[in-house]
Amino acid sequence: MGYRPKIGLTMRLELETRRFYLGRDYSEAVEAAGGVPVHIPLIPDAEFIKHIVGSLDGILLPGSDTDVDPEHYGESPHPKLGRVIPEKDSTDRLVLDQAYARKMPVLAICYGMQALNVFKGGSLVQDIDSQVDEAVKHQQGLPLERNSHGINLGEKGIIPEIASKAGIAKVKVNSHHHQAIRSVGESLTPTSWASDGIIESIEDQSDGRFVLGVQWHPELSWRTDVISRAIFDKFLQSCGREA
Repeated sequence: MGYRPKIGLTMRLELETRRFYLGRDYSEAVEAAGGVPVHIPLIPDAEFIKHIVGSLDGILLPGSDTDVDPEHYGESPHPKLGRVIPEKDSTDRLVLDQAYARKMPVLAICYGMQALNVFKGGSLVQDIDSQVDEAVKHQQGLPLERNSHGINLGEKGIIPEIASKAGIAKVKVNSHHHQAIRSVGESLTPTSWASDGIIESIEDQSDGRFVLGVQWHPELSWRTDVISRAIFDKFLQSCGREA
């Protein structure tokens, strides 16, 4: 194998035990696609983040069991807002600052996609069930990797291109979220939607590099799902892995 790009993954923080942690699926998916996963602890210090991101080839913003603080998009907390961890929000924003400054590839998953959208000036639906009429079930439960609902694809973009090349006309995804994108951030373009209108993927197509956010969890289904595996393959190729 040739060069293995180093991919930074921001971690989570368990407040009760004061532990940084991250589920194994993200790192396993990155490694299987040819990368070297590097965990970034939630230390929101600008110089530290600048130093660590400077040693990387790409950024993966994982999902989280927390919500983005609505303060970052100018709203008060909804009654069904989940737990907010300032260290998570601040670190992810600092990492995105550096990724954009260095024109690095970015893959943002679930919470990560929402964080990317807010970073770019967008806003979120704070609770789908109470704020979206006739919503499909976006918190499917177990088994986590099961593709539970379909998505409608746009004409252009990474996900539509992957599906077209694979000959897949009807794309289904897994679903584990209670928040979603409301207003789309600057330079971001939606490329797929659930049947209830919830945005399922976004891209920053402004300068031709790989910046993709997906609302589902390809790290859970890459072993069995063609599109999920292709997402990681294309991401790693954009980070410098030999095709």
